Amino acid sequence: MSESPLAGGSNARRGRPPGTSARELELVALRLFSTRGFEETTVDEIASGAGVSRRTFFRYFDSKSEVLWSAFDHEVETIRRLFADVAAELPVMQAVREVVLAANHYQAEDVAELRTRMNLISSVPALAASATIHYDAWERAVAEFVARRTGLAADSLYPLAIGRSTLATCRAAYEQWAVKADAELAHYLDAALRALAGGFSDDVLRS
Repeated sequence: MSESPLAGGSNARRGRPPGTSARELELVALRLFSTRGFEETTVDEIASGAGVSRRTFFRYFDSKSEVLWSAFDHEVETIRRLFADVAAELPVMQAVREVVLAANHYQAEDVAELRTRMNLISSVPALAASATIHYDAWERAVAEFVARRTGLAADSLYPLAIGRSTLATCRAAYEQWAVKADAELAHYLDAALRALAGGFSDDVLRS
């Protein structure tokens, strides 16, 4: 989670957007944002630092703020794809937990970079303001799956409650993991989502 924070290593690692150029732009932008400041860093400087043109930058990102959300948005796409293939016999919350875990493979060595992302998103007003759109897409991916499985409307109580509470639970797990940096993120996500599932059993969802 990306910030998830929960937002997005090598191109083969899940949780990262594909493309060497995109990843290089991401790393250059993070370094410049951290040393010079987000507002003070220009798109031209990011492109130059990655050895590409301004035009190439905009092939990957709509704006400089989107660089920090690319991994998170890729996670949303992954979650949607995984939900489409979930076995029908799995209880709803077990399916949610397994999909979230499958989409997140961050390890302790990723913490430093992800802390940088979290600090920027929480401290730069323009980035904090953009968070709602990205978080809403993540929540809707979960809520729409719950709606399909339960026959409820995606904007009804249980799908919305599960979408929003699942993201909040994942963000709490992410923050604990980023502080302790003593295990893979999946360890914290698994524990938190198992606890959340206790309140949303299939019996409750059918009531």
